[in-house]
Amino acid sequence: MQPGSAPASADAPGRAAPVAPPAEAPAPRPIGEHRRWPRSFADRLTTPLPGVRGFARLAREGGFRPGPDGLRGIPDLPYAPAPLPPAGPGTVCATWAGHASWVLRTGGLTVLTDPVWSRRILGTPSRMTPVGVRWEDLPPVDAVVISHNHYDHLDAPTLKRLPRHTALFVPAGLARWFRRRGFTRVTELDWWESAELDGVRFEFVPAHHWSKRSLLDTCRSLWGGWILTDTRSPAPRTLYFAGDTGYGHWFAEIGRRHPGIDLALLPIGAYAPRWWLGDVHADPEEAVQAFLDLGARRMAPMHWAAFVLSAEPVMEPLHRVRAAWARASLPREDLWDLPIGASRTLGRQDPKETV
Repeated sequence: MQPGSAPASADAPGRAAPVAPPAEAPAPRPIGEHRRWPRSFADRLTTPLPGVRGFARLAREGGFRPGPDGLRGIPDLPYAPAPLPPAGPGTVCATWAGHASWVLRTGGLTVLTDPVWSRRILGTPSRMTPVGVRWEDLPPVDAVVISHNHYDHLDAPTLKRLPRHTALFVPAGLARWFRRRGFTRVTELDWWESAELDGVRFEFVPAHHWSKRSLLDTCRSLWGGWILTDTRSPAPRTLYFAGDTGYGHWFAEIGRRHPGIDLALLPIGAYAPRWWLGDVHADPEEAVQAFLDLGARRMAPMHWAAFVLSAEPVMEPLHRVRAAWARASLPREDLWDLPIGASRTLGRQDPKETV
């Protein structure tokens, strides 16, 4: 695939055909629409996926987990659960539940991102830190956004806790998975498409990643991030949830289409070894560069401190992102390096955050 290729026709079967991104955002799609998709989205890959030799090298080098020294930082992982603060009209509140799971309250809605409340997921040890928000302490969940179908982002036991009428926004090709489990309001979108729920627009945007959940479904569904905008507010706030992604050209394009993003939730962990993960997981320095490419106002790091998914020391992502932020001479208050369970709020008038 050539870098920059974008959405295929979503309503015709067959293989996705790369086309230029639309010059303007298309009209919102209907909630719960049933659609037909290509059999594969492999032409959206930024780089080829590793083959058998790559897996053999990874096993030979022991690159699946940190060494003993890297695991000694587990007691220092930031964890400070607290009650959810109020989120009144015109405000946005972001609470980090851990990994890529956030509780976002915007436009009067409560939205979960990639909710994983399970203690462990397939192929990994148990969580290093508990979930930062107890499930019973959540307000009623209005919507869920899913970035892709990897097990640390799409967790069936957690989703089973949701009412089946919950509005779900998912990548193209993934709605069938949810409908088989009884969910009735599933909206699947292609890159640059959007849908609206009660005045909040959910737009699916590209990422440098891939998808796979079983031996036979590699790239059968799409992957990406989400832009959330409160369209009814006179001064709408824009949130960007990147999901899981490597660094690349899509960040500048997202920033061009959405100038002045108020808060970018960006992954900083699961990046070592670089020869294995560099194309699909940004490291802390790349995350800061992605923030600059986006032209966003604030950044909240995520995708670290919960699961052991790769070989870097467990505390290294935080130390490196703070150092990269300082080298870029960015305002310290605009780096929302929250402990798991903590919240920040953007007020209606105040352009800066409140705790």
